[in-house]
Amino acid sequence: MAAKLRRIAAVLSLVAMAALTAGCSDKIVVLNPKGEVGKQQLDLIVISTLLCLIVIVPVLIMTFVIVWRYRQKSNSKAKYRPEWEHNSKLEMIWWGIPIVIVAILGIVTVRYTHILEPSKPLASDKEPIVIQVTSLDWKWLFQYPDQKIATVNYVQFPANVPVRFELTSDAPMNSFWIPQLGGQIYTMSGMAMKLHLIADEPGEYMGMGANFSGKDFAKMQFTAKATTTEEFDAWVKDVKRATPKLTDEGYEQLAKPGVVMGTMEFSDIPDGLFDRIVTKYGTSHEGHSRPSESSEGSEHPEHPEHSGHSGHEGMDMDGVESAVEPTQVSAHQH
Repeated sequence: MAAKLRRIAAVLSLVAMAALTAGCSDKIVVLNPKGEVGKQQLDLIVISTLLCLIVIVPVLIMTFVIVWRYRQKSNSKAKYRPEWEHNSKLEMIWWGIPIVIVAILGIVTVRYTHILEPSKPLASDKEPIVIQVTSLDWKWLFQYPDQKIATVNYVQFPANVPVRFELTSDAPMNSFWIPQLGGQIYTMSGMAMKLHLIADEPGEYMGMGANFSGKDFAKMQFTAKATTTEEFDAWVKDVKRATPKLTDEGYEQLAKPGVVMGTMEFSDIPDGLFDRIVTKYGTSHEGHSRPSESSEGSEHPEHPEHSGHSGHEGMDMDGVESAVEPTQVSAHQH
């Protein structure tokens, strides 16, 4: 009796889990994409899951049936065949089906890997907006080279307009991820990676660092806000009118390990800052990623070598403010 109750409890638990997870698509952001790339990645997840279930579900059912049918009991009607060792039909089934599924998975994966190549521009009749991303300890710096503004822990762009993210790191390697818009891509010092995304509708989307990078890595979150084109243009004008400039000295303070509470905005950025960040750790520019397309032809002034972050103290807002005087840093909560 106790054994039957345990089996019934196990079955009910599985049914309950399936029922609960069925309504979690809105809470699990990966399953609620808001962009072309995210939707294609969801298709790949669904296809892969269904193909795997073709193997997993029959195996689980057969396991239960075999355990039940061949359990020890005095009046068992199951055939006892100690000399049985081979069945060609069964061999074809349990080898053939997995081989076919693995082949289909391989074809699907190769196809979607080509479609979702992160550096591949998205098809659109609109020009992409360029945003340069730098992962720091423990914050995100976003530069807009065309608009000549910058933000920290907050990025805004128009909906239905492709966004070309150019990414690097001035700290340990991290991973840039906006789950509802598309897959993550690593940020690495000395390299400029590219990621193309697009938002299908206005909204605020969670962004994060998806890689361990020190004690405060869990606080490396940011808000990605998609707006109308008019709202984006108005926001850019507001930033340029009401916020301070980011200077080279201000960036050096910002790059020190520490957590920025809230967000920051800057009305101007130093020329070539992103390219200098990419190449600062090399003895020469050779062997590293080429400069970003948005700043080709720009000059790269020499930048003094840095000894790394190990000797820096934790960053606070006062340190940044003193570095960008005579104006004051604005920290806005969006």
